[in-house]
Amino acid sequence: MPRILLVDDEPNVLNSLRRAINSMPTHLFGSGKVVVETFDDPILALERASECAFDLVISDFRMPNLDGVEFLKRIMVIQPSIARIMLSGYADLRALVSAINEVQVFRFLAKPWNNFDLGASMAQALEQARVLAENQRLADIVRLQQGRISEQELELRRWEETCPGLTQIERGEDGSVYLDWEDDKPTSAQSFSRAAA
Repeated sequence: MPRILLVDDEPNVLNSLRRAINSMPTHLFGSGKVVVETFDDPILALERASECAFDLVISDFRMPNLDGVEFLKRIMVIQPSIARIMLSGYADLRALVSAINEVQVFRFLAKPWNNFDLGASMAQALEQARVLAENQRLADIVRLQQGRISEQELELRRWEETCPGLTQIERGEDGSVYLDWEDDKPTSAQSFSRAAA
């Protein structure tokens, strides 16, 4: 079941994209129902991407808080294997070249989009991401057999892909581990030392 993240600062565009995707045949994406999450704020979308793995992101190019290229750069840090499609209402060749070179978008689609082109691009992007993930899995098996990677490292990679951020640990100067609570700054009650662990 593919998970798709839609990011655009215009709620009407998000609603149109969601309707278009929900009206597409389910076999187009390989299996059953597609899960779609929408965000009109790229910062909130990045926060969600740090909690949940997505297969594909479709992002607007021009957004007020964070442009599409910068947004995609940041999401690639969180989820390197996510497939990327960019939408734009502007015919900006420099933006297109920048998006392709900096964040390797799979497709750059113009607004208003054609639903057939959108669906075909999504299906192709998801298939390419699936093939790349399978190639990575096979390469990791070879690395494991050659002793270039441990079983623990392989398992950590698998967990990180499933639950982004799970394997990242932030430590204080004293070796304490910061727990992700509501406050940005940990208190002594929110951290514990290695000795206590």
